[in-house]
Amino acid sequence: MYIKELSKEEFQNFTNNFVQSSIYQSAEYAMVMNNQGFQTMFLGLIDEQNHILAATLLLVEKKHGFKYAYAPKGFLLDYTNASLFETFTTTIKKYLGKKDIIAVKLCPMIIKTIYDTKNNLKSENQRYQQIFDTFKRLGYFHLGYNNNFEALKPRYEGILDIGIPYYQIFNNLARSYKNKVRSSIAKGVQIFRGNEYNLENLYSQTQNKYSKKLKYFEDCYQFFGNKLEYYYTKLDTEKYLQKIQNEYQIEEQKNRQLNQFILENKNKNTEGMIKKKLKADQRLDFCKKALVKATNILKENPNGVITSAVLTIKNRDTVYLFVDGHDRNFKEFNSKHLLLWTLIEKYNKQGFKYFNLGGMTNILDKNNKYQGLNDFKLNFGCKCYEYMGDFELITNSGLYLMYRNSGPIRNILRR
Repeated sequence: MYIKELSKEEFQNFTNNFVQSSIYQSAEYAMVMNNQGFQTMFLGLIDEQNHILAATLLLVEKKHGFKYAYAPKGFLLDYTNASLFETFTTTIKKYLGKKDIIAVKLCPMIIKTIYDTKNNLKSENQRYQQIFDTFKRLGYFHLGYNNNFEALKPRYEGILDIGIPYYQIFNNLARSYKNKVRSSIAKGVQIFRGNEYNLENLYSQTQNKYSKKLKYFEDCYQFFGNKLEYYYTKLDTEKYLQKIQNEYQIEEQKNRQLNQFILENKNKNTEGMIKKKLKADQRLDFCKKALVKATNILKENPNGVITSAVLTIKNRDTVYLFVDGHDRNFKEFNSKHLLLWTLIEKYNKQGFKYFNLGGMTNILDKNNKYQGLNDFKLNFGCKCYEYMGDFELITNSGLYLMYRNSGPIRNILRR
């Protein structure tokens, strides 16, 4: 058996027929990353009959003059087949070593545990320890069980089962999220299908969240083609003002009637009536402030304002929430809640089985600074999948040693 560099078509055919694969193991993703400065390689393990037994996408970059490779979401092989895993490891190590690539880092899609929305352990991979031990025996160095976003790809993911009737999915939403979806509609938030000409809206909402430039989004739009969809929400500022005006008029009428009642019964005022009057005044004051705010929003945004946006990518039976963002100035409109629920319903009706909501952090860590992110995804009813984490395989020990030993020199030069 030997390693062969595959054509894009050969790699795509193998990926399409492999049992489990991710958008990060696709030719489309490779082309995106190639435009981000990475050298891309499609490698396959070939047997005597010229069959591809395993494959991988590698992203190669130069780090301080040394070539280092990444295999996003790991290799496309059956990790439970120890013999195949060993053969692939041995041959790719020799192949990359001859190309002066010092090491390869990978984050295999091997599930460790799955947790439900209440943080209860739902299931464990009974073969996990066996596979983990094989990694170690073959010379892979485990980079640890990170809790946050330190790894190549998130070690935790939120995945929602949408292969059930959509009304059941809606019932599984947290009660507060159901209310947020309804209130977002009532406030005048609308959903639109976007295109490459308004990607700047998404970029402006995510530039402080992701390190990606606008060109990255444009490349994704180009190379993923019809697999990628762009949606955004827009607040109808005129409709919102009308809603607030109606609410204000209702509260004003109630307050006026209560004042009249108190005047007509001034000798019969009770403590309960006084409390009722105070609450009515508070509600009216709140509506006044909301009215001023809504008036200003309309004045500043007469044509409406974009409040959230997402890129999704469809792959087999799964939809990935690839990139998402929202305008924090309009957080109260719950636009992203409405947008995600609408897309969940849409993809459910199109026959997709899973909606991958993207990275999470350790849900068992109660001091987690990303707890709000975790709660956001769990409240949609998703399960939390925990994976193995990152491994590193040294493929050229001589150059790797030089790379590690040059670290102190680089630190001195940076001072």
